[in-house]
Formats: sequence, C-alpha cells, structure tokens
Amino acid sequence: MMAAGLAISETTANWAYIAASVLFILGLKMLGKQHTARKGNFVSAVGMLVAVVAVLAQGGYDWTWIVVGLLLGTLIGTFAALAVRMTAMPQMVGLFNGFGGLASLLVGWWEYQKSPALPLFTAVAVGLAILIGGITFTGSMIAWAKLDERMPTRPPLFRGQQIVNALLVIATVAALVIFCRDPQSQAPALYILIVLSLVLGVMAVIPIGGADMPVVISLLNSYSGLAASAAGFVIMNNVLIVAGCLVGASGIILTNIMCKAMNRSLASVLFGGFGAATAAGATKIFKGEAKALTPEDAYYILEAANSVAFVPGYGMAVAQAQHAVRELADILEANGCDVRYGIHPVAGRMPGHMNVLLAEADVPYEQLLDMDAINPLMPMVDVAIVIGANDVVNPAAREIKESPIYGMPIINVDQARTVFVLKRSMASGFSGVDNPLFFHENTRMIFGDAKTTLQAIVASFKTAS
Repeated sequence: MMAAGLAISETTANWAYIAASVLFILGLKMLGKQHTARKGNFVSAVGMLVAVVAVLAQGGYDWTWIVVGLLLGTLIGTFAALAVRMTAMPQMVGLFNGFGGLASLLVGWWEYQKSPALPLFTAVAVGLAILIGGITFTGSMIAWAKLDERMPTRPPLFRGQQIVNALLVIATVAALVIFCRDPQSQAPALYILIVLSLVLGVMAVIPIGGADMPVVISLLNSYSGLAASAAGFVIMNNVLIVAGCLVGASGIILTNIMCKAMNRSLASVLFGGFGAATAAGATKIFKGEAKALTPEDAYYILEAANSVAFVPGYGMAVAQAQHAVRELADILEANGCDVRYGIHPVAGRMPGHMNVLLAEADVPYEQLLDMDAINPLMPMVDVAIVIGANDVVNPAAREIKESPIYGMPIINVDQARTVFVLKRSMASGFSGVDNPLFFHENTRMIFGDAKTTLQAIVASFKTAS
C-alpha cells in the first residue's frame, strides 16, 4: 500500500530539517543542567518527531511496513523504558548504541542492493556506514555483556593480539578501498567488509577492561553518530547528517573528558588491556587491618559531624540507595551539618551515572561537586561516606607506582578526618584492583547492603529525636 495524497516539497522538508536540527542543539544545551535536562530531552524528542514527519510527508513509502515498524518500536521502547532498572541503565545505553550502528549498516547495505552502480561519493558513504556501523554493533554487544557481567570484566589478552587487530584493520581498509573503486563488480568485497567490521568490533572491545567501560560507552556512542551521519550521506538526508554529526562530536568530546579524568590517553584505553594486571605489587605494602563499624556506631559519629561528603559509586546503583542517601542528607542538614556530594567523572559504568541516580532522588544540583571542586575541601570534611565506590577513591592511584591505576586522578577521601566505606565485602572494584583505603587508620568499613545500612543510620537519628 503506497502513500497517497499530497506530498510536501523538498524545500518544505529542508525547512523542517533545519527546525529539527535547531531543536536538537537546544535540547543538547538544556541537557547540560539538571533543572533543564528533562525539558531538553523533550525538546530533542520533538525535533526527532518533526524530522520523521517531514521524511514521511514527502511520500513514496510503503506505509504497511512503516506502521508495523512504528508499532513494534513503540512497544519495545516503552517496555524497555519502564522495565529497565537504574543499575541496568549503562547496559541499555550500550544496546542503543549497538542497534543504532546496526541500523546504519543495514541502510548502507540496502542502498547498495537497490542500485549497485554507485558513484564514488555514495560508495564511500556506503562503505563507511557499513564499517563504522558494524564495529559499533558488535563492539556495543561486547560492552553490554561486560557491563551485565555476562563476560569477565578483566580483559582476555593473548600473545600477538595487537598484531592480529592491526592485520584486521589493514584487511578492513583494503576491502573498503577495493569496494569503493568499483562497487558494481565488487560485491564480494562489500560482504567481506561487513564480516570484517563485525569481527573488528568484537576484537576492539574485548581487550578493554571493566574500569574503562565509561570511556568505551562514550566512544561507541560517538561511533553510532558517525555511522548515522554516513548513512545520511548514503540516502542524502540532511537531518540525519546533522543529527549524526552532533552525536559523533559530543561523543568524542565526552570520551576526551573521560580519558582526562583517568589521566590516560585514548590509545592506552583501546590497546592497553587495563585491568588484566593485578595489583599484586601494591598489596605487599598494605599496612594495618580493616576496622568494621555498625550503623548504630556510625550514627554517633555523624550526629557530631559538622561536614559530611557523600562519594557514590556503582554500589549505590546496585543497592538503589540514592533515596536513602537523600533522606540521610536531609536529616544531617537539619542537624546543622554541611552536606556535599563528590562526583568522579568515571564513577559508575557510564558517563554521568551518579548524576542520573542522584537527580532521580531530587538531590540539589548545587551540592554536587566534581572531583576538582571537592578535593581541596576534603581535609576539612569530618566524615566522607563512600557508597560502593572503589577505584575512584583508591589512594593506590596516588601512592603506589606498581598499581595499574597509578596516575589516575581520584577523590581524596582518605584525607577526610573519618571515612565510612559502605560495601558488601572487602572485594576489589570493577577493575579488579585492590584498595589500601580499607586499611587506613581513619577508615571504618560498614559491611552490608548500602540501602539497608543507610536506613539503619536514619532510623537511629529518628529514634534519638
């Protein structure tokens, strides 16, 4: 069933694309601040609606499949949005990146199937959409499996792995060049390119350790945007080109921020196999013993505190403790205590993970301080409460040259007068690196579920009042 009735002109469609692009940019700007983020998300969604309507209004489409696709996509998206746990948000972001790359790959492949006799420019666009889309899809699936702990978070490395990856890159580029030189007669080169891009995505992400997942997620997000932009050049759709460039550029900027936050280069993230080594050399110089504390004893210390800094990590997400954190913070403020939150850029398993969780609990944005802002204040903090964070507060990064994370900037919670570490056990963090903070003289370990622990402290305050 083909579209019937009047179709809008190409000029009208282009004006709609410009309006959609402006809405995308405004939406991205609003996402930079907590109090406008929700509105920014809505504005961007309206921009996408305008773009989709403008595309469909030009006519010439089989509406049967379009309606089927819209219904299926709406059902799947609605179910996923309602069912996903906050702890699984990084995995969902990884899946979104992956399927965005797959969509671009399919657009490039289908355009070639329709007309193999492609001009050089279109052939290059098709090749890039397939190449980047394939890498994004399989790479994101591996990232999802690591984030969901369906694969070991420590990177599997083997002798000559970088050589194998280099040969894969050379073969992939060769297949791309051969296809672009004569696309009509080089269909085999295209299918080889598809296979190689999928394999390259796997091989590129498998050697990356769990601690680097925030960097990988932002990088794959950038790839998905670049693939979409290439697909836009394939079908000559201006709004797809613009949207893809916005995603690609913002992803690259975010990747750079993540790398700086870890004091590492992108090359070391991609090829360093971070997390494969252990901190065996570091554990030899750990001194002291871990001292446990009960929530009831923690109450007495907090009741007398004048300043408290919460430092959240992935453990807060697992325990869904953000609302308990906010409740305790409100009680501390009512008790005359100054409350702040120290947010490390790579805390959690995706960029901005902790900000999202705390925003869900309506934590005032003004109390969220980044690493550079909270560190100078840390020596004046009476109690630093570490909630499930590990690598981002690990003093080995500052003090132990043998540690794999040496040189990574951290939140200096060990400089606070007292440190409470809320953890289920003494296990190392996502990177597999041991943490000497647990053995410091001013550190007290409070074992158990973080949400239960915080609720017990809150109960002690309420009982006392």
